[in-house]
Amino acid sequence: MTIISGLSGAGKSLAIATFEDMGYFCIDNLPPQMLTQVAKLFSLNGSKVDRAALVLDARAGDSLSYLDEALGELDRLNVLCRVVFLEASDEALVARFHSTRRTHPLTGSANLVEGIQREREILAELRERADVVIDTTSLNVHDLRRHIQETVLAGELQDQILMTFMSFGYKYGVPCEVDMVFDARFLPNPHWVPELRPLTGLEDPVRDYVLSMGQTQGFVERVVDLLTYLAPSYLAEQKRQLLVGIGCTGGRHRSVALAQTLAGALEQVPVVVTAVRHRDVGRKG
Repeated sequence: MTIISGLSGAGKSLAIATFEDMGYFCIDNLPPQMLTQVAKLFSLNGSKVDRAALVLDARAGDSLSYLDEALGELDRLNVLCRVVFLEASDEALVARFHSTRRTHPLTGSANLVEGIQREREILAELRERADVVIDTTSLNVHDLRRHIQETVLAGELQDQILMTFMSFGYKYGVPCEVDMVFDARFLPNPHWVPELRPLTGLEDPVRDYVLSMGQTQGFVERVVDLLTYLAPSYLAEQKRQLLVGIGCTGGRHRSVALAQTLAGALEQVPVVVTAVRHRDVGRKG
């Protein structure tokens, strides 16, 4: 059993989604006093839940005081439990709350910074007993997902390979860490379409433009066939992580759309877990 906790805005929602993608049964905002009962329920004969991830955090309010007792009971029941704690700097958390316009769960009449500080105090003891602490200050959503997969969940990829698709721009150099590279510059460049230039491959108009090209479908099918063919061989050689680079000129349009498309297509392959990173999508030059 994995308990995910941490500061509001630090990435817990993405963390629980990443665990769910790995086949975990997930519960968000579980009251701590229910933890023992849930663990017992999962251990019953006939239960189909063999891996669970539960989010427990400051939203529990005063009932968070039950957590120590509940964790002690899990120890007595011989339930293996690890705690993953996510945090970030005050500056990063403030920026995230401002960008999403969400209300911090502990602000009340206090300001945002005071709410963050209060939450740190409430969760300080849980952070101290965490098995893994992840600082998400400098991580975007793709980096955080990959970090969780490559660290917290890496040992569980026993019969699967993690394929990460990294889009990049050739004008900024080929990433030195990639295992293989596919060049998307054979496709017409959306940069030269005025209404598409300010957009990226993460947005529907650019993605639809790229995927509408006659060459694109054949390219995607061949790459998917190749990687599907290679995956079992990599696993046989104990290679459980593969970084696939998809490059175009600036790394904002074609490569981004194709990386997203390829990752989605490979998700259907049982032995493959996918992740996506976009190195240069934020560059304007």
